[in-house]
Amino acid sequence: MFTIRQATIDDCKIINELAWKIFPETYKEILTKEQSDYMMEWMYSLESLERQMTVEKQVFLLAYKEQQFVGYVSIEQQDTDLFHLQKIYVLPAMQGTGCGKYLFSNAVAHIKSVHPSPCTMELNVNRYNRALKFYEHMGMKKVREGDFPIGKGYYMNDYIMAIDI
Repeated sequence: MFTIRQATIDDCKIINELAWKIFPETYKEILTKEQSDYMMEWMYSLESLERQMTVEKQVFLLAYKEQQFVGYVSIEQQDTDLFHLQKIYVLPAMQGTGCGKYLFSNAVAHIKSVHPSPCTMELNVNRYNRALKFYEHMGMKKVREGDFPIGKGYYMNDYIMAIDI
């Protein structure tokens, strides 16, 4: 049903365009428009995406169906046995179709391919994001929480969830 491929620098515009369709909709009841706009620039400007891929060494995977990109996930190795799922987003019209599970499973498969020994994958999720139930369904557990400053007086109010893989 879905196909996946690793993104390259040339795909930053695709990720940016997907993010503009997904991120503001996902957080419209959680964040102010000003904070959402700030976070979009901070995380999804073309320059930021390129830096994430080249400097931070995040691996982005793009999901598509019938020649249309429908979602993305990014993973970053943070320590020897610790990976962080930085982003996982699906177009609103594709939510509930299995695309999120497909992206999540491919993120885990990617980690296993580069790190075959046991490790942990963590992610941050806003405490009020309905995706929390999705992550629990995927086997993740809340391990801690925090309020993380991101600039301009804004905070990410998150649970940190983890799964051993």
